[in-house]
Amino acid sequence: MANAPYIMLVDDDEHSAHLMIRMLTAHGAPAIEWQGSTAQALSRLRTVLASAHDLPGLVIVDIKAHSGANLEFVASIATALRMAGVPMATMMPTFDGPTQAALRLAGVGGIFYRQADRDDYRREAASIVSFWARQQRLDAVGM
Repeated sequence: MANAPYIMLVDDDEHSAHLMIRMLTAHGAPAIEWQGSTAQALSRLRTVLASAHDLPGLVIVDIKAHSGANLEFVASIATALRMAGVPMATMMPTFDGPTQAALRLAGVGGIFYRQADRDDYRREAASIVSFWARQQRLDAVGM
């Protein structure tokens, strides 16, 4: 079905991405489209943003290449996503006030934490799905 809701996950770690996809799906997320690199993600986002249809309902960024990778990527796509009305979320390893503030300034609406404990990880995945649900446009159904 065209325009079916989906989440785009940008994660450069295949194991992490597959685990996140399983957890999000278990908590009721819609289809999840995984982009394994920032180059892939930028290409795909350019395509969907140019057509202005079939937009993701949420973009989750979890780039682990280096400590500032999430912020760099978010800054590169924030304006285009904001103009298209696509919310963004990121994953962080731990609470870091300055980084969190910079991510918020760049346009990230949801900041979630990577969890080592299985139950904590499940709760975080449930929180992401809840965040996605709250961000959905009411007029998106049936378009």
